[in-house]
Amino acid sequence: MSANRRIKVLETIHQGKVGGGERHILDLVAHLDKSRFAPVVLSFTDGPMVDTLRQMGIPVHVIPSTKPFDFSIWKSIRKLMEKEAIDMVHVHGTRANTNMIPAARPLGVPVIYTVHGWSFHHGLSYPVLKVRVLIEKWITRRTALNITVSAANRQSGLKAFGRFKSVVIRNGVDLQRFHPGVSDNGLRTQYGFTEQDLVVGFIVRMTIQKDPLGMIRAFAAAHQLHPQLKLLMIGEGPLKAAAVQLIRELGIGGAVVLDGFRSDVPGVLQAIDIYCLPSLWEGYPIGLLEAMAVGKPVIASDVDGTKEAFDHEVSGILVPARNTAALCTAICRMAADESLRQRFAAAALERARADHNITTMTRKVEEVYNKMFVQHEITKPANA
Repeated sequence: MSANRRIKVLETIHQGKVGGGERHILDLVAHLDKSRFAPVVLSFTDGPMVDTLRQMGIPVHVIPSTKPFDFSIWKSIRKLMEKEAIDMVHVHGTRANTNMIPAARPLGVPVIYTVHGWSFHHGLSYPVLKVRVLIEKWITRRTALNITVSAANRQSGLKAFGRFKSVVIRNGVDLQRFHPGVSDNGLRTQYGFTEQDLVVGFIVRMTIQKDPLGMIRAFAAAHQLHPQLKLLMIGEGPLKAAAVQLIRELGIGGAVVLDGFRSDVPGVLQAIDIYCLPSLWEGYPIGLLEAMAVGKPVIASDVDGTKEAFDHEVSGILVPARNTAALCTAICRMAADESLRQRFAAAALERARADHNITTMTRKVEEVYNKMFVQHEITKPANA
């Protein structure tokens, strides 16, 4: 590679709304070595992520599509790749891959797939589960390399469809942005919380995966025992209306504050006292890592990569997924014991600094890009 030749990588994701995968892309493109790599982003829907990328000065394109295997957009994808002179494609998530592989392979451009949690998971009907396993198998057999964000996700893939070419690169967070000294910018006061309140934070998209209704039920039970508890729910999603209705039915509206998407996540995290993530499945949850980096004690479901992100009873508490009683008990334990919260918070911060640095993650991804570029250049036909 010549000194002036930068590797052009097309980072691709299904949607422009901001969730874990989208935040991963934002952090990745921000921290890539721009003297060696030129990231371009493609999303199949518009949204806050797209706006943020434009503010960052990162080239970003939107080709509208909500369907998997949408052959009507494949030609547009190829035109974009040719116009931008893309060297390789890095796809984040299953849905984007179902359109990128058919579009990119005819151009001979290698595709890297980061699995931010498989599309097959608990709670699916058997026919849907089998179809999704087949789709993931189809994808992983056609990509140059697959990155899983946790060892648990890699093991799930091996169990579901056998060996596939993969490497584990766990997510990281920007420790310059997420740290204990960050200001809440007055958010705690703006939301109406007092110094005596203990604020439980639920800062995710309102989807089945994140189980917001289970969160509300567990909080309602804990609030009866510890009236100083308050719940801050930040995020949008298909279950938000159901969440509002359940809060009303349980009569806890005075103890719950709901807000939509916010980009000032460090300040929001500083405004809370306990971080909760009762997910039904996960890859390697970025929101959890961010909370740990700010120095917050965490409670999370004992699922997938979450179990790898922190140590049970050291930096937080793991509870069984879909277990409202266990989640309630964990919240009550933390509410009743300030020294426990402080001990967990200190250990969470230490773990984040040791293992969750975005710089470490980015360097590992850059190594993958370099190896892929060299391999592709060696195998590429001379007249290509």
